[in-house]
Amino acid sequence: MGRLTTHVLDTTRGTPARGVRIELQRAVGAGFETIAEARTNEDGRCDRPLLEGDALVPGTYQLLFHIGDYFRAGAGTEASPFLDIVPIRFAIAAGQAHYHVPLVATPWSYSTYRGS
Repeated sequence: MGRLTTHVLDTTRGTPARGVRIELQRAVGAGFETIAEARTNEDGRCDRPLLEGDALVPGTYQLLFHIGDYFRAGAGTEASPFLDIVPIRFAIAAGQAHYHVPLVATPWSYSTYRGS
């Protein structure tokens, strides 16, 4: 069964990022609509997949990571981080595959990759 998962790592502290708000959006026409929301747990992951099974259909999606709120809430960094909402736009080609889209972040930078 296909699924979409994510996790967030705080490389400033060297820990998983707990409590990060994440929005999942799907492309619809010329825009995007929010189809799921979640917060990361103590391991920096969501408690369940953002999409799975028949809901995971081919198309263009984006994850919006509200990382600025996380750093402002006391991650031990400056009060006004450089990054606020980090968008990651990606395509799902096959509904039966596992798509894992992690975010590795600091208040000033981020990276991502297709994980496993």
